[in-house]
Amino acid sequence: MNRVGEPGSGLLVVGDALLDRDLDGTADRLAPDAPVPVVTERDRRLRPGGAALAARLAAADGRDVTLVTGLGDDPASEELRRLFDGRVKVIALPLTGALAEKTRVLARGCPVVRLDRGDGRVREATEEAREAVRTAPAVLVSDYGRGAADALRDVLAERPPLVWDPHPRGGPPVPGTRLVTPARAEARAFAAAAGVEAAGPSGSDLRAAAREAAALVRHWAAASVTVTLGSRGALLSYGDHPLLVPAAAAHPGDSCGAGDRFAATAAGLLADGALVGEAVEGAVVAASAFVAAGGAGGVTDSAFPQARALAPDGSRTGFSATASTTAREPEPGPGPGPEPESESESESDLQALLARVRARGGTVVAAGGCFDLLHAGHVGLLQAARGIGDCLVVCLNSDASVRRRKGAGRPVNPLADRVRVLRALACVDAVAVFDEDTPQRLLAELRPDIWAKGGDYTGAELPEAALLERWGGQAVLLPYLAGRSSTTLLTRAEDLR
Repeated sequence: MNRVGEPGSGLLVVGDALLDRDLDGTADRLAPDAPVPVVTERDRRLRPGGAALAARLAAADGRDVTLVTGLGDDPASEELRRLFDGRVKVIALPLTGALAEKTRVLARGCPVVRLDRGDGRVREATEEAREAVRTAPAVLVSDYGRGAADALRDVLAERPPLVWDPHPRGGPPVPGTRLVTPARAEARAFAAAAGVEAAGPSGSDLRAAAREAAALVRHWAAASVTVTLGSRGALLSYGDHPLLVPAAAAHPGDSCGAGDRFAATAAGLLADGALVGEAVEGAVVAASAFVAAGGAGGVTDSAFPQARALAPDGSRTGFSATASTTAREPEPGPGPGPEPESESESESDLQALLARVRARGGTVVAAGGCFDLLHAGHVGLLQAARGIGDCLVVCLNSDASVRRRKGAGRPVNPLADRVRVLRALACVDAVAVFDEDTPQRLLAELRPDIWAKGGDYTGAELPEAALLERWGGQAVLLPYLAGRSSTTLLTRAEDLR
């Protein structure tokens, strides 16, 4: 599989190009005739926008990129052609009207207002464009609602794209698309149009996003749908248990263009042979880095940031054991107290903790397991789980429960030690022990908003999912570091004897 940054598989981008312009300056006073800021212009930047930005970003990743888009003879179209400068092959579709332009006015990097002009739409497909779709090694549709994808819908349906980045003013993705990537607000609107009822107040926005993504998988007959969640990452659904891919860090920078970076990275990784989950993890990393580097506002004609979707050794970095959840202030818990003989927090202390979180409108997250020999996979999972809520309760198998599950000789570490180690983690707010084979009784008592499991459960049934639905909770899968397990550590230790 190619690493991002090395020459990768070719990519055809079908979509609506825009010409983007940033006017940046300072605003130190209000206008005398109206309560609006007066911006003194200091800098003016032009860049490709829409599908043109996605194509240009993919080319910066070392890919051979062709863009099929509407272009005319107007000045904006000519300027966009100049910006490509031969780095992207362009197949122009006839345009009615002038190319759309977006001009952002910013004061010290903060948007003040946006000015739009140009109402051009693609008039029709050409045979050259149709043939390009038929013979492309991989296709990304970057729909900005101006007719390019609609004009080629028949030929796109013959060979569904790898990725379809939809737009509220565009048509639906063709059936069989491998990955559809709506933003959160777009997913809500698409689901409402498809007749999906909004989720209740309990379970928060994550549960609503999971329901909507699953419904859109079925409605669009897509292989998968990923709802991008901004600084929270992305939620991937195949129609059942969603996989939540948290962003490694939340960046306060300019998020303009992050969706294009996400879609271009995901399409490129899928073209290179990645699994959908791997592509989404890589795309979350790339989009986060893009925002940290200044977003579209940091893109110039000569500087296009490369995706950072793979680690130097080629491993996936969409999920890391050093996720930024440690940057969150831990929820004040019951405190360490006396050294436990075995036990986790008392029931009264635990319920008081949950009550405090809920009184503030916070989200309670629970995760479970044996956690016998704590390793990087465990830590990464717990950090990621803590990062999606305001409090993390670890549901821990008792010694007897572990023995029934794992057999004689387990656990290696007794309950008191396992509790102590877990409570020492900054990302863990409380530990609760259960003696049954499953945590369902304990979950019914805790009633968490989110139940998080490692991604190694993908494709398996999660019996807890139906239970959480009773009170409006949501079960989610989180990416899991492959090859890490207590059993593997024990086997290696035996081999060293």
